Amino acid sequence: MEKVIIFDMDGVIVDSEYTFLGTKTQMLRDEGIVTDEFYQYQYMGTTFDFMWQAMKDEFHLPKSVAEYIEDMNQRREQMIARDGVRAIKGAQDLIHWLHEHGYRLAVASSSPMKNITRDLTELGVAECFEHMVTGDDVAHSKPAPDVFLKAAELLGVVPEICTVIEDTKNGSRAAKAAGMYCFGFANPDYPSQDLSAADRVITDYADIYQYLPE
Repeated sequence: MEKVIIFDMDGVIVDSEYTFLGTKTQMLRDEGIVTDEFYQYQYMGTTFDFMWQAMKDEFHLPKSVAEYIEDMNQRREQMIARDGVRAIKGAQDLIHWLHEHGYRLAVASSSPMKNITRDLTELGVAECFEHMVTGDDVAHSKPAPDVFLKAAELLGVVPEICTVIEDTKNGSRAAKAAGMYCFGFANPDYPSQDLSAADRVITDYADIYQYLPE
């Protein structure tokens, strides 16, 4: 049987959530809306369009969704230019090990394709993945299963043999809705997420090797 692993990207491979949480919180404050970063946890794993439309509807924000996304991206790019693309501890080693040991790999992320290719290339792991799927490629964002089902389709495999690595409530629910086994990655450096939908929760990639499909 083929060994197939599908990775989420933000918070699973790339240490990028800090740019989302801080940026969106500050943008709301600039509009006179005071929330803490905990408010943003509900949108982890969803597309930019989905989360900004939801916030626009909730807070009656005056600008268009496209304007908020452009503003967010500009602020995030400034942070990335300053700090560089950061990898989650152990992620690069895990990806290279899986690739070298015959696992077929894909990325299924809600981030835009330009972000996926840029980040994975800078981390030196892009060549390990056969396919990269973004939320823009499918009709419905996580927690719908579409992005994972699309990855399985491109790989030419049935969902039941796929294993997903996710770090959010929305992502783990999407993986299970797709009929896939799911590792929930509870990064101790990140906000706590509800990963109860996952089949197994890990807090360090050093612990995952013993549980990988053979």
